[in-house]
Amino acid sequence: MNLVPLLIALLKPTLNLRRQPWLALLFLCFAGLAQPARSEQLDSVTLRKIRDTGVIVLAYRVDSAPFSYLDAKLRPIGYSVEICQNIIEAVKARVANPELEQKLVAVSSATRMPLVANGSVDLECGVTTNTLERQKTQAFSLTTFVAETRLLSKRATGIKTLADLRGKPVASTIATTSIQLLHQANLNEQLGLKILVGQDDRDGVRLLQSGRALAYAMDDVLLRMLLLGVANPDDYEISAEAFSLEPYAIGLPRGDVGFKALVDGVIAGLYQSGEIQAIYRKWFQAAIPPRGLSLNLPMSEVFKRVIAKPTDSADPQHYR
Repeated sequence: MNLVPLLIALLKPTLNLRRQPWLALLFLCFAGLAQPARSEQLDSVTLRKIRDTGVIVLAYRVDSAPFSYLDAKLRPIGYSVEICQNIIEAVKARVANPELEQKLVAVSSATRMPLVANGSVDLECGVTTNTLERQKTQAFSLTTFVAETRLLSKRATGIKTLADLRGKPVASTIATTSIQLLHQANLNEQLGLKILVGQDDRDGVRLLQSGRALAYAMDDVLLRMLLLGVANPDDYEISAEAFSLEPYAIGLPRGDVGFKALVDGVIAGLYQSGEIQAIYRKWFQAAIPPRGLSLNLPMSEVFKRVIAKPTDSADPQHYR
C-alpha cells in the first residue's frame, strides 16, 4: 500500500506552508512521489486514446476469406487479421500495456469506412482498396495485397469482357470499387448495363447463379475463393480481362501521422524480414479453416515488387 497520499492528506491541514517554505518544498516532493510516473510522450492521437482507454478497436469482415472471416469458433482470422495482430503487438509495446484489450467490431462493405472515418475503429482489417477518393475520409497503410477486378460468369454464356455485357444485367457488391467501376464503364462506354447490387459477395454471386445477372464483377482473389464454395465450379469461369488494379491496405484514422508510421513500420518489417512469405503461404497456398480448402494462389509479380519496395500509393499505374 502506498502511504504517501494518506500522510499528505493528514499533515496538510496542520502545515503553514507560507511561513515555512522548506515545508512547502517537502510537500511538493511528497506530492510528486504520490503521482504515477508519466508514460512516454506519444505523437499520435490514436495511440494516446488507446493508452488512456486500455483498448484498441479492430474491425473485421465476417465472410471475406482468406483475408478476414470467422472460424468455426466465430473468431476473426485471415491474412489481414494476422497482419493486424502483428500491428497490435507493436502498439502494446508503444503504449507500455501488454494486457491491452482488443475490441472486435464486425463491419460490412457499407459500414467499414464510415466507422474508420468517425473514429470508432482504429484498424480496419479486411479487404479494402486504397483509393484517392477514400483518402478524403480515412488513411491507409502500406499496400498489403494487390488484386485485379475481373468478371465471373457461366461458361455457357460466353461472357469474356465488359463489352460482351452490352445491354445485359451484371452484378457486384454494394460500396465496393467494383460496382463503382461498373457504373463508370457504363457511363464512359455507353454499355447500357443493368447493374444489380448484392449486399455482400455471396449475395452478389447468387444473382449470377440464379440467372438474374450474366456476370458478377469483383476482385479476382475473392472470386477464386467464392468458387471454392459453389456447386459445379467448372461451370463458371473468371475472365482473362482485368479492368482495374486494386491495392489493398489496412484502414486507419485520417491525419494521424504517428499512428500510420507505427503501422507502416510493422508492415515494412514483415516484408524486410521475409516473414510475409510464411504469412502469405499460410492463407493463399495452404488449406485454411474451417473447411480445409486452399486457393493454391502463388504470389503475383506485382505484389513481389511491393514487398521489395513498399508503397502506400493509391494510383493503379504505380503498380504496372
